[in-house]
Amino acid sequence: MNQEVVVANVVSIARDWLEKAVIGLNLCPFAKSVYIKEQVRYVVSHARHLDALLEELDTELELLAAADPEKIDTTLLIIPHLLQDFLDFNDLTAVAEEAVIEHDLDGVLQIASFHPQFQFEGTEPDAISNYTNRAPFPIWHLIREASLARAVAAYPNPEAIYERNIETLERLGHAGWAALGIRTPS
Repeated sequence: MNQEVVVANVVSIARDWLEKAVIGLNLCPFAKSVYIKEQVRYVVSHARHLDALLEELDTELELLAAADPEKIDTTLLIIPHLLQDFLDFNDLTAVAEEAVIEHDLDGVLQIASFHPQFQFEGTEPDAISNYTNRAPFPIWHLIREASLARAVAAYPNPEAIYERNIETLERLGHAGWAALGIRTPS
């Protein structure tokens, strides 16, 4: 399969998850507006080793920081070839967060993480609450803090989002999640 087809397939799967879970279940009440305005940048990592992935992250941090927010407000760095183990991904996410500081972007950008086996500390691997951060691929979501601050300021009771998401998923259950039909990599 040629590289363009692979990239298009990965982006299509990520968009499916974004539409059905993140926006569809309102797990992030701020996602819909940037999605509708086509301000989400989808970047599929081609990295086959960690150094290359961190170089791609460096590039994307700088690109997002320099971009016009009206054109690119947020970036999903999708990682289909590496970090399939959640603990490895979680460890490297800490390194990625340090990269934000190294680029003098602390307070400007932040990273949210999503993974197919995401697991909150103190939960069982199959706990439905983990699905708030489950995605078809390892993903680093690069977020502009100014945009997030504006969205949070306009949203009633933003500190309750996390609890509301868990309640939503508990009502939905594993069968309901499966019924969403979120595509996964084959």
